[in-house]
Amino acid sequence: MSVGTGQPLKPSVSLSPASPQMDTDLTSPAHTTVLLEEAVDALVIKPAGIYVDGTFGRGGHSRRILQKLGTSGRLIAFDRDLAAVAAASSIDDARFQIVHSHFSSMQHALAALGVSRVDGILLDLGISSPQIDVGERGFSFRFDGPLDMRMDQSRGQTVADFIAGATEQQLTGVIKDYGEERFAKQIARAIVAARSGGLAITTTGQLAKIVAGAVPKIEPGQDPATRTFQALRIFVNQELEELSLVLPQCLSLLAGGGRLAVISFHSLEDRIVKRFIRAEQDRDDLPANFPVRASELPQPRLMAVGRAIKPGAAEIKRNPRSRSAVLRVAERTAVA
Repeated sequence: MSVGTGQPLKPSVSLSPASPQMDTDLTSPAHTTVLLEEAVDALVIKPAGIYVDGTFGRGGHSRRILQKLGTSGRLIAFDRDLAAVAAASSIDDARFQIVHSHFSSMQHALAALGVSRVDGILLDLGISSPQIDVGERGFSFRFDGPLDMRMDQSRGQTVADFIAGATEQQLTGVIKDYGEERFAKQIARAIVAARSGGLAITTTGQLAKIVAGAVPKIEPGQDPATRTFQALRIFVNQELEELSLVLPQCLSLLAGGGRLAVISFHSLEDRIVKRFIRAEQDRDDLPANFPVRASELPQPRLMAVGRAIKPGAAEIKRNPRSRSAVLRVAERTAVA
């Protein structure tokens, strides 16, 4: 797979000019920011601090961070989606920059901007409502559009490309591992059969129909294609790999006392985040009776802050897509 492999994406950086009045629209009609107050509060914003919004989306978190920053503060946002980067142009504020980049290029991109330490990093994982609701992006089976699903449409293979060349075994692995779909084998077999019959699977409607024919509809309220579409999206965008690559970079970038806040929407993402924080907090993996003084043990580099935070009933009612969100927060210990 070509997405996210090889050389890191060369960041494209744009700086908005100063303006006496900041755009205060925290959401757009097409997107509702999840855990807005909880995530930004978790960063404990310092007025003169430097912060990173790892996924700009439509800017809800970024705008709230800017509201809390003082005149000498700084916010650098990232997004690999060109539509999100374009949307960031609506923020007319000299304290703000948007970088077109994948997670895996974060440390490199910040170094190019002269930034080696930051006071907080927010990662909002998953996809945004505008991506889902624009049929031409190919993320949703609710619309019959091109089978794309790339977050960054300037590079990488589409889902249609992958399906066209993947073996049944490869398809089974992706759908099972990334979608946790128990009917992965049947779905993969149906895709290969359709392809062998001369069908070029190039639209979301075609794929959804194939999956529906291979999966018993036994879960009320959930389309049988849900897990397959999720799996293919995660795979072509290398979402789990990107997350695994950026977390150590966050650790290196955070100043002592800096906060890392991560919002995940899938158990696989949350598991990576939880294990990373736990590993950095519990660095002593020696046997209990190992003869070593406490002062000689590796010191924790991150400390978990509170328990995982989930949306309340009011937010879920207002925005049903928030129901699977989980926010985890950790604080960087003293940096030598």
